[in-house]
Amino acid sequence: MTNNFAADVLICGAGAAGLTLAIELARRGVSFRLIERKAAPFPGSRGKGIQPRTQEVFEDLGILDKVVATGGVYPPMRDYRSDGSFIEKDLGDRSQPTSAEPYRIPLMIPQFLTEKIMRERLAELECEVEFGCGLVGFEQDDDGVTAHLTRSSGEERVRVRYLVGADGGRSFVRHALGIAFPGKTLGVRAIVADAALTGLDRDIWWQFNSGDMQRMIAICPLGGTELFQIQAPVPPEGDVDLSAEGMERMIAERTDRSDIAVHSVNWASAYAMNARIADSYRVGRIFLAGDAAHTHPPTGGQGLNTSVQDSYNLGWKLAAVLRGAPHELLDSYEIERRPVAEEVLGLSSRLLDAGTRGEISRGREVHQLDIGYPQSPLALEAAGRTHGLRAGQRAPDAPTKGAAGQPSRLFLLFAGPHWTLLVNGQRTIASRPGLRIHHLGERGDILDVFGCVHDAYGLAPDECVLIRPDGYVGATLLLSAQGIAQLETYLDGVGLPPLNETSKRDAPALDAERAQND
Repeated sequence: MTNNFAADVLICGAGAAGLTLAIELARRGVSFRLIERKAAPFPGSRGKGIQPRTQEVFEDLGILDKVVATGGVYPPMRDYRSDGSFIEKDLGDRSQPTSAEPYRIPLMIPQFLTEKIMRERLAELECEVEFGCGLVGFEQDDDGVTAHLTRSSGEERVRVRYLVGADGGRSFVRHALGIAFPGKTLGVRAIVADAALTGLDRDIWWQFNSGDMQRMIAICPLGGTELFQIQAPVPPEGDVDLSAEGMERMIAERTDRSDIAVHSVNWASAYAMNARIADSYRVGRIFLAGDAAHTHPPTGGQGLNTSVQDSYNLGWKLAAVLRGAPHELLDSYEIERRPVAEEVLGLSSRLLDAGTRGEISRGREVHQLDIGYPQSPLALEAAGRTHGLRAGQRAPDAPTKGAAGQPSRLFLLFAGPHWTLLVNGQRTIASRPGLRIHHLGERGDILDVFGCVHDAYGLAPDECVLIRPDGYVGATLLLSAQGIAQLETYLDGVGLPPLNETSKRDAPALDAERAQND
């Protein structure tokens, strides 16, 4: 078998996880193919909640403003009791943004619109989805993966360096690898439908009969559309009429209202809720991401967000290894992301249980701002350091000014595929390709005029904080001789060698190396 690589990475599945990974690779100049077995994009609203941490990710990917402009915030919920009375409440906390957390309110936008915006961003990067192209088999060896694809025009055999299965809860990639998907069915079956209807105002999320699993129904206006999303539990067995007539009948029976007319159903699904997680996220050169690696109930709006952040974590690591970083860097993907999925499964299952009792509330726990990787092998902390931000935590935002006097913020400095080093003082650190260095303090290029950087990071004089491309703290160190040596070793380990070594691995050299391998 020859190493004739058609691309560095084959991404199977063009949902939110696959699209995020494609954008991450595209903006790093990594070659890939993004295939989707379905002939057209997913048409449903399913994952409609965009949590604050994912909003930060979307800002970095260059799509947040379009997501906000297209969708909006959740409307207040009006919860009707069986006697016709109701209470009106916000589903979650509407905290005001802070300097460290600029986004604190979940957004609501149908999944099909989110993915449309992501495909448009991918097109800006001169890449696209191959619809109607399915993966039907693969083999891997020490050097790469041979994938067998099928489409209406025939079959194709391609050779890639890595394969990522982002192909959903029924993942072909996971099944073909023989990876177990343990967990449980949660005993709740439900329908979700996107419908055009009249008789309800669009400024309310309508909820009826909370806690009654026979009669509960929720009808939410979908931002960016003229549609409503209908959600309701249904019996565990038997057919469900998902037509417009069937939905109208269900609404009338469960609301005791005859003035709500369903005119059409754009998309609908009946499904049993599960909580499952793959035994492994990786076998050799093949990875799982998103619903292929974990599935859980929709309560709390965690699914799409967790999938996006899987790919946001994996993308920069694949790119780094393809450019010469140690292969061990890829081990950190499962080490970091699998515990997050375990926590999300527990959270969404607890929220589902509360919802069946009529208890519907959401707090900070669903925002995903407190997710971190303190136990990661990529978390390096100065010995004895007990103050300030810790390695593995999310890197906060903060308003600043540049030395020339123009306003800025840390997230603008972090945005992009590079690493960022913030140094409190004027200790000199040698530049490296892929690393941007900024100095705080007297004669620094970044001015902490509001004190927000100090408050968020707690850097002592001559301390530094290294921010990963995905916005988490990689290291906090004192720039003594020992600390500088630790920093240099760390940078070497994540694929940021000194300039003289990088020049040996520039694009022509990499092309020559690959040609030699071929």
